[in-house]
Amino acid sequence: MFYDAKENENKLKSIISQTKVFLLDMDGTVYLENELIGDMINTLRAIRRSGRRIVYFTNNSSKTVKEYEEKLARLGIFGQEDEVYTSGVATAEYLNEFHAGRKVYLVGTEGLRGEFAAAGVPLADEGCGAEIGVLAYDTTLTYEKLVKLNRMIAEGKPYIATHPDAVCPAKGVYPPDAGSFIELLKCSSGRYPDVICGKPYTVMGDCIKRRLRLPSQNICMVGDRPHTDIRFANNNGFHGILVFSGETDEKAAENSPDRAEAYADSLNALVRFL
Repeated sequence: MFYDAKENENKLKSIISQTKVFLLDMDGTVYLENELIGDMINTLRAIRRSGRRIVYFTNNSSKTVKEYEEKLARLGIFGQEDEVYTSGVATAEYLNEFHAGRKVYLVGTEGLRGEFAAAGVPLADEGCGAEIGVLAYDTTLTYEKLVKLNRMIAEGKPYIATHPDAVCPAKGVYPPDAGSFIELLKCSSGRYPDVICGKPYTVMGDCIKRRLRLPSQNICMVGDRPHTDIRFANNNGFHGILVFSGETDEKAAENSPDRAEAYADSLNALVRFL
């Protein structure tokens, strides 16, 4: 074991004593596709009973908050006070703060377009009159969309991405995610995004702090990826707990440059410290 078990236990106690809100990555942390990890229903109930809040926190911008709420409800783990927060929501908030009123060409799903519109972000249909290009995880991606966004990027217009994940977790072969699209567009346009909003960057961290109205030391990110979840916690001054229930095992964690504040086999292991 690359960390001291007793010291890690003390760190978990200290982290949880300070935590008022848990930001929970979902796939690999709470469930694997549609299967809950261990006794997750009772774990989440224990967190709520302790007076702590739960925010399901994801980079996946292909699904809407409502779609996630429906999935979590089907799995029996969406509580009345729980919240879902995505990189798509963070991107809309960023646009309203720094580019208010400017027309956006969005490469994203219809669901995300609806969320942007509901948030008051003006969308330029078919790219006509667009001032800013936004790239999301678009599971309805077409070559035509890529060409239009690529032209905007090459022309030097502001270019924002919702998140940097190269692949999306799945059973078997992982499908390409927004990070793979970013690399494709870099090859054709010569540019990377000016701003990436999702984990591990600070845009999403600043947005969630404003929403929660809490200092960083009262927020804990729990996830299974060092390079997104833990780097996000470290970049934003949040507590960070890496769980070994998903993508990362102890060997991979030991070899990662992104070190968590503490480690656990799964989210379920935190119950005894609540």
